[in-house]
Amino acid sequence: MTSLIVSKFGGSSVANAEQIIKVAGIIGSSSDRKIVIVSAPGKGKNDKEKITDHLINIATEGRHFHSQKKEISGNDSKNAVIDKFSSIIKDLGIEGDDIIENLKSDLDKNLPDKMKRDFYASRGEHYNSIVVSRYLNKSGLEAWTALPEDIGLVVSEDFGNAKVMPLSYKNMKKNLVTESKPGIAVVPGFYGITENGDVAVFSRGGSDLTGGEVAYAVDAALYENWTDTDGIYQVDPRIIPDSEVIPKLTYKEIRLLSAKGFNVFHYDAMIKCRKKEIPINIRNTNNPESEGTLIVSDRIPTETVVGIARLDNTAYLYLEKSGSGDTIGFLAKLLDIMKRFGIETYHYPTDRDDVSVIFNQHDLNGSENDLIDMINEELQPDVLEINHDLTILSPVGKGMKDHPGIIAEAAIAMKEKNISIEILDQGPAQYSFHFGIQNRYSDTAIRALYERLILNQG
Repeated sequence: MTSLIVSKFGGSSVANAEQIIKVAGIIGSSSDRKIVIVSAPGKGKNDKEKITDHLINIATEGRHFHSQKKEISGNDSKNAVIDKFSSIIKDLGIEGDDIIENLKSDLDKNLPDKMKRDFYASRGEHYNSIVVSRYLNKSGLEAWTALPEDIGLVVSEDFGNAKVMPLSYKNMKKNLVTESKPGIAVVPGFYGITENGDVAVFSRGGSDLTGGEVAYAVDAALYENWTDTDGIYQVDPRIIPDSEVIPKLTYKEIRLLSAKGFNVFHYDAMIKCRKKEIPINIRNTNNPESEGTLIVSDRIPTETVVGIARLDNTAYLYLEKSGSGDTIGFLAKLLDIMKRFGIETYHYPTDRDDVSVIFNQHDLNGSENDLIDMINEELQPDVLEINHDLTILSPVGKGMKDHPGIIAEAAIAMKEKNISIEILDQGPAQYSFHFGIQNRYSDTAIRALYERLILNQG
């Protein structure tokens, strides 16, 4: 059985020379860490913007930051990117004149608009993989830069949201697990190469996706996701400082938590690992002694509620129409209308002839009246209203299924704090349930649920 570990290091882990030195120490501490995925340098203490945002700003000739009401020109961003890499190279003490010259050349490339943004956006990961590889060699760890074009990471031509093509898996296994290239393969995350040889990036956060796809291709024993947190906490530690890191979660539990604000890594990375039951270990580059959180296919729960997720700034649309419960496709028509407005929906608590649809209220983007007009015109409801400023609190845990009355306990905790529950919804697998409350009660409510369901659970 393979002992191969694929290790992905996020932007905060490779933000500067100091962090890259830590990364080298982690890689060198285990001979099983043979494949490393790196992100673009993250935002350091003296950086006002992320490198990837600067790169997109260069590609859009300053429009990217201008749309955010930031007066940073494309040339300003170009200087920021070059200065960032120059500083890292100098502080690491590696040879890098060629890196800077090639970077400058890439940032002057004239490409068609549909390809330009992706090419520029990928340069952070591209050049950081070369920097990390060189530093590993300087540190006495044999390493090589495994660019997507070299390992056959072929993706679709969906620029900005590329998908890995099936032939990539055979390519990557052949080219990454090979005796012809011994040592540590350093792979840039976030992008691949189309069949025409063009650069296409995944959605933002796509370095995680690269890691998951590589782990899947090479049949890794473990996929490590190194970041700046000790793992997945029971609740947000900024609100509950005593919250502890969860040692082990199932794929289903992390999926339920991540849908409500526990955004640790790209979901698609988890899908591939889940197919081959490859464990995922969330760990902290700044605290490698911590074992982090291990995500596995199954576990025996010793608790009822393992974590509580929180999603602020939601709204819900409430619709009532006599006979809608007997009308095939009524809900589908409603969701289709919301889709036309670009609204991502979460839950659909229903009764016989009424339905609520929960969504991010920012997705309304000034189109609330138009949305209401369209629903009235096409569905002709008896009652239609949109309620704002809701928080969704979601206790999650495999142990809930064998714990009758857990929702009642949670409701009592809310009652004791005089908090009204506006929406109640339970997942059919009984791994989670969801309370909708007003935003202004959210801190008080999550403390009450934490004390009742986690601290005091039997």
